[in-house]
Amino acid sequence: MAENQAKPVAAATTSVQPKKSGNAISWLAPILCIILGYVIWRFGMGNPTGFEVPDEAGGFWPHHKGPKGAFNAIYEGGIIVPLLIGTLLMTIVFAIERFLTIGKALGKGNINNFVRKVQYHLANKNVDAAIAECDKQKGSVGNVMKAGLRRYKEMISDNGLDTEQKVASIQKEVEEATALELPMLQKNLVFLSTIVSGATLIALLGTVMGMIRSFAALGSSGGGGDSSALAVGISEALYNTALGIGTSALALIFYNMLTTRIDSITYGIDESGFTLTQSFASLYK
Repeated sequence: MAENQAKPVAAATTSVQPKKSGNAISWLAPILCIILGYVIWRFGMGNPTGFEVPDEAGGFWPHHKGPKGAFNAIYEGGIIVPLLIGTLLMTIVFAIERFLTIGKALGKGNINNFVRKVQYHLANKNVDAAIAECDKQKGSVGNVMKAGLRRYKEMISDNGLDTEQKVASIQKEVEEATALELPMLQKNLVFLSTIVSGATLIALLGTVMGMIRSFAALGSSGGGGDSSALAVGISEALYNTALGIGTSALALIFYNMLTTRIDSITYGIDESGFTLTQSFASLYK
């Protein structure tokens, strides 16, 4: 007679499934922002009507002279300006996208109050009421807590495992659910962190180009100085510097605000996992 074969054991899977979300914005937005930056620079700031001596030939980079206003004067910052405007637009686009996404992940109500309500229901051994609180919360903390609570409920009626194994199973479920939630929160933040330093470097390139133009004008005049050409070169340097520093500062502010919100969600998730394991270990020994 054939030897008895061990029955296969189905592997436990997390109840939180990966979110299906496209990431077209990560490659489409930078391209559109750079194009829009050029359009603003070329046809807005570089509008021929805004200069005393417009370059009638036009083209990719018309060399207008004598800006009539401050907005047109920024045009003299040169070809680096469209890149800086593009990075500024990218900062705004990705900041708005992240604020909307993270705002949705925060869910409804205060996270600490939500965790306390779940703790109260678990203390009264009312798991269904705790799951109902997760449905009301509708955020990342609620999703992770709900996944853990479902496994929590399964472990209560499971007689094949000891308490330590049940707690480990609940913790594993929470960790798997967390691993699915966190990437969604951190996605696209890399663009803001890159712009923080990248905008400054692009501005530095524009500054150097402006200074090169200034010294070239100074050298071509034999040291006597062509004041108009010298002024254009210095303007190019300073406009690039101002745009780069401003964009970098704005990106840094947005990045810190967003990471602070993510940290509050992460803390709530950690507290949720601790609540579930400690509650089960104390109530179902």
